[in-house]
Amino acid sequence: MSKVQIAGGGIGGLAAALACAQAGHAVTLCERAAEVSEVGAGVQLGPNVVKVLYGWGLKDALHRVAAQPAHIQVRSATSAHRLGRLRLGEAFEARYGAPYLTVHRGDLHGVLLGAARATAGIELHFGSSFLHFAQGDDGVSTDFSNDLHTCSDLLVGADGGWSAVRQALLNDGTPQPTGHLAYRAMVAQADLPAHLRSDQVTVWLGPRLHVVQYPVRGGDWLNVVAIVHGQVQGDMSCWDHSANARDLQHCMAVACPALQDLVAAIGYWRLWPLSIRPPMQGAHEHAKGRVALLGDAAHPMLPYLAQGAGMAIEDAAALAWAITPVGLPHADTESVSAQLQRYAQARWARNAQVQARAIKNGEIFHATGPMRWGRDLAMKVLGERLLDMPWLYAGSAHP
Repeated sequence: MSKVQIAGGGIGGLAAALACAQAGHAVTLCERAAEVSEVGAGVQLGPNVVKVLYGWGLKDALHRVAAQPAHIQVRSATSAHRLGRLRLGEAFEARYGAPYLTVHRGDLHGVLLGAARATAGIELHFGSSFLHFAQGDDGVSTDFSNDLHTCSDLLVGADGGWSAVRQALLNDGTPQPTGHLAYRAMVAQADLPAHLRSDQVTVWLGPRLHVVQYPVRGGDWLNVVAIVHGQVQGDMSCWDHSANARDLQHCMAVACPALQDLVAAIGYWRLWPLSIRPPMQGAHEHAKGRVALLGDAAHPMLPYLAQGAGMAIEDAAALAWAITPVGLPHADTESVSAQLQRYAQARWARNAQVQARAIKNGEIFHATGPMRWGRDLAMKVLGERLLDMPWLYAGSAHP
């Protein structure tokens, strides 16, 4: 049994805590936020991720809060014409062994937090910010705010894209702006006109913009994300978020009436500038010595493949697998560093592939001119063969 220290109590950190504790390890998780909360945004969970959550015994809890859309449809943002469709539902579940679900980010966080609190071997601390660590042959000592000091066998940095653990470990700078802005909103479907309500995932593709909408909270709410080109100015904490609605409507001037109506029906939008790192270059970006990085701390994802939370959850499953070597030669004498290298080797190439595909999707989604025409034609001709991704949905967290 190992003593596992986790910095970060978001989806990735809680998933890692749950996976490691279920494997028999003692876990201490420290989260800098004083209160348990997650921003109001949606998460798409492909079958590759749902299978992991089911394996942790979360099927019933997950289905109480998730929606299960029947299709993913792609439409032109300017003409509203349908370009392609991927059937989900029972056929998709039969193909990949689990359904495609959509869920409110806060609800998924709540499911993981509830499971963590109910699982023996997990100690949770909130209002504790990571300060620094020191690792040696005997373990890792970590200091947090509020005079909290821990000693563990390994430290997991699950503290997001602007990870302080990563900077202390790799000192390789921060994510860089992409020039894309994400407007996010959540609205009760009952508050929308009937023709704007939806029970499926819809992706609207337009020149230099795209919009994604899908149901969450059992279908009672609609999550909407609009991504456009632009730069931020000033301190976001001082912005009037109510003004974002006017700015977004201006960006949507080229959109079809149906999409303009949807944007206009939502009066409050939160705005995030998107930042990114290049795709992972090797296992050294996932672990070094007794310290491992997980989720956005290792591989921040652009949202154009809807796998940011999914890859963090896969990371968590792989971490627990790597530090719980069963049936491997010399498992009893294997060092923690060797275990974390096995984790890193199992994860970095898949995460790099997802990162690269998400970046490419951003270019395709926002295409203009001949590239846009070619994209639309390919979508109409190939349909599901283009939208389905067996390499992703049939993939696994580890060997």
